[in-house]
This record gives sequence, C-alpha cells and structure tokens, in this order.
Amino acid sequence: MLNPWRLSLLSRLDTLGTVRAVAKAANLSASSVSQQLAVLEAETRTQLLERTGRRVRLTPAGLMLARRARAILDHMDTVEAELRGLGEAPTGLVRLGAFQSAIHTIAVPAVTRLARSHPQLHIELLELEPHVSMPALRVGDADLIITTTDFVEQPLGPDVELVPLAADPVVLVVPPGHPAAGRGPADLSAYASEPWAFDIPKSYMANLATRLCREAGFEPRVVSRFSNYMMTLQHVEAGLAIALLPALAVDKRYRVATRELATPVTRAITAAIRRGSAPRAAVDLVLGAIRSHPELPL
Repeated sequence: MLNPWRLSLLSRLDTLGTVRAVAKAANLSASSVSQQLAVLEAETRTQLLERTGRRVRLTPAGLMLARRARAILDHMDTVEAELRGLGEAPTGLVRLGAFQSAIHTIAVPAVTRLARSHPQLHIELLELEPHVSMPALRVGDADLIITTTDFVEQPLGPDVELVPLAADPVVLVVPPGHPAAGRGPADLSAYASEPWAFDIPKSYMANLATRLCREAGFEPRVVSRFSNYMMTLQHVEAGLAIALLPALAVDKRYRVATRELATPVTRAITAAIRRGSAPRAAVDLVLGAIRSHPELPL
C-alpha cells in the first residue's frame, strides 16, 4: 500500500528539484528524505530515482507517480473533510497563503468574517511571497494562495487555476511634508537624487522598483532595505527615504503621502488553487470570502 507521507516527499521533489530542498521544506535531514524515497521505491518495486552526478532526478515512472501523488493526496484530504463534515457546514483545515501586503488588507478580513460565520472551519494563514507561494500550492503546503501573476520568475502552468481579484497600482510614497506631497502624477526622473528605501534584493518589489528607476534614467541611491513594508513606511514617515510600494501595502496608520505614477504600473492580484484536485467545500468557502472583500481595488 502506498504511503501518503512518502508520496508527499516524491511530489515535493518534482516541484522543488533537489533532495536538499525537500528536506528543508519538510524539516528533515537530506539522508532521511533519501531513505524514505528508497523505501517508496521498494514498496512500488519500481525505480523512481536515478543519480546524475551528485544529484538525483525522477525517472519517467517517478515523474508519473509524483504527478499522480498530488491528486491522490488532494483526494484523501477531501474524503477526510467530507467525513468530518458529513451533513454539516464546511469544516476542516484550509491553508491560505498570501503575500505581505495582502495579509492585513485581504486575508485577515476574510478570515475574521469566516471565524464568526463558520467557527468550525480552521484557517491556517501563511505569509508567503509570490516566489514561494506557487511552489507551496503545487506541493500541497497551501490549499489556496493570494499571489500576483506579474512575478515572472514563477511561470504558470495547466496545474494552476487563477481567479482574478484586483488590480493594485504601484505608488510613490513620500513623507507628509515632502515637496512632492499633494501634487499630481509623479515623474520618477524628478527623484533621481532622493534617498530610496527598497525591498530586499531579488524580491518582486526590489526588482520592479530598480527597473522603474532605471527606465526613468537613473540608478537609485538605496539607503535602506526592509523585508517588511511596515518598516519601510516607518522609514519614509521619519523623512529618511522615499519608496515605491503597491497601494495595498500603504497602511493608513502611517503618516505618509502617496502619488500615482505618471506612467501607471499595476500588478494583477489573483487567488490560485490547484486545478484537477477534488473540490473542497471549505476551500470554496474561503475563496468566496476573499472575492467578496468590499475594498479590493478592481
């Protein structure tokens, strides 16, 4: 009989690419992962892995089983949820992943409403940036994610179903007393000499902000980098820098001013679920609560 946990490790290997990455995601040692995959090979009496140098890759049989494993595991989750909620409202665990600025603006309000209307539903909220949320969805670490399709480093495939949610404009964020506060659309070339607060290197917003500044004809003078938008807003509020942020990230609790860009830039915000997995009433319920958010910038 196939072991679900070992199938999960094989599915992760297909998505993440290396035993080391699987081990890190599963909080195991690489040797433990290799041992469990070897047991799976013995259980199936099939060669699932082959070594290429110092790495392993899936054989055609391993690739087939890894792709089928995700559907098998999804179906098991569905059956368990149906047994727990037989004859009742949707119940069980739904793991919802969302990027930072969507956590407090979209995810938390939806979870709060569902906590009141469906107290038997357990929602695990995960902060996952776009470059990690899509792999998490594919291997089953998340049931539903809020992401952006503009993150080109994560190409979409037929295994993912997208549900459009909103169009989020990128805005220039400045201190309230800044000369740029309160004017019309901002031409970034006018801010070439300003100190900038950026996201951490190689992140979606760091790459986007760098590209926009360079397209405006200058290399930004970056004086700070934060992985948390709240810290960026604090830095701008203190008059230490200006920033480019998605509008959803601009928390109203901070005394900053925002301006639209002269050349508008928006990011498409979407929900995503695994296509082909068995439908789950609980996941559909969470998705419906997200889509009904009254303040989404459509």
